[in-house]
Amino acid sequence: MTKASTIGLDLAKHVFQVHGVDAHGAVVVQRRLRRSDILKFFARLEPALVGMEACSTSHYWARELRAFGHEVRLMPAQYVKAYVKRQKNDAADAAAICEAVSRPSMRFVAVKTAEQQASTMLHRSRELLVRQRTMLINALRGHLAEFGVIEARGPSKVWPLAALIESDDERVPELARRALRPLIAQLRAIGIQLEAIDAEILAWHQASETSRRLATIPGIGPVIASAIAASVPDASAFASGREFAAWLGLVPRQNSTGGKPRLGRISKQGDANLRRLLIIGAQSVLRWARPGKSNAWIIALMARRPRKVAAVALANKMARIAWALMARGQYYRPPKIVMAAASVA
Repeated sequence: MTKASTIGLDLAKHVFQVHGVDAHGAVVVQRRLRRSDILKFFARLEPALVGMEACSTSHYWARELRAFGHEVRLMPAQYVKAYVKRQKNDAADAAAICEAVSRPSMRFVAVKTAEQQASTMLHRSRELLVRQRTMLINALRGHLAEFGVIEARGPSKVWPLAALIESDDERVPELARRALRPLIAQLRAIGIQLEAIDAEILAWHQASETSRRLATIPGIGPVIASAIAASVPDASAFASGREFAAWLGLVPRQNSTGGKPRLGRISKQGDANLRRLLIIGAQSVLRWARPGKSNAWIIALMARRPRKVAAVALANKMARIAWALMARGQYYRPPKIVMAAASVA
């Protein structure tokens, strides 16, 4: 077989598709492979450029193929779609990947290490547990509201309701209390699991220099800092902080034509978890913003924009600052105007 210089690998659960071309662009290999045959196949090949779509398993395969000497590049799936010539099938997808990976204008995704993926799983598990906790709290509040029992909102406010369910309060029938007690047990178990995961995240954060530097940014704590450090292994993949913020979807969606710019709501592209965490961190900064004690830019922004719009704008700025700290290896330096205002106060 003629040496394949560029290979497109279409990943799947069981059946993979390989499309390879030589240095002149001629097709030299088109094969379907079972999962168990992938490593054997690439172990026999001479080192080549291998392209794959970035997905949940692509980082694992990239690490394995790099061990054989191949140069592996991951690409966002939406960027590869433009190279699919006609109808979608595995062979067409592999050919499109092979074509896209050789384009000089293509953007690539940095391959994560196993440690970075493990840290990302900590955050994904935490996100799932928080979502389940919210579901349980909403269920308890909704069920008890049917009997006229109302309590303030918030995770900490659910425990008076739990005490009522576990007591002999006659406002709630005994049958209903028996039905809701398993939910209370699940809520307590999730609380213990969240504490354990938070301890793991804090330990990872303290061991990571990048995460510690990110935590110096106002509004960013150990959870957000470790999530960014784990999800962005190579800040140099972005040309600027603005590009990083655009990757997170914290910029307006454009629908411009004819030289007329038309901007809409934020695009919501990229990592939804990072975007949500940054907006939550920005909202905490806005909550404690006070004239004369906070950045003048934040105060002026809150004066002319709704609170949620201001939170997204601040999250965009926080993302740009985070990129600068990761790319340059620096710590956050508060603006001099903020320091002067603080000293006067």
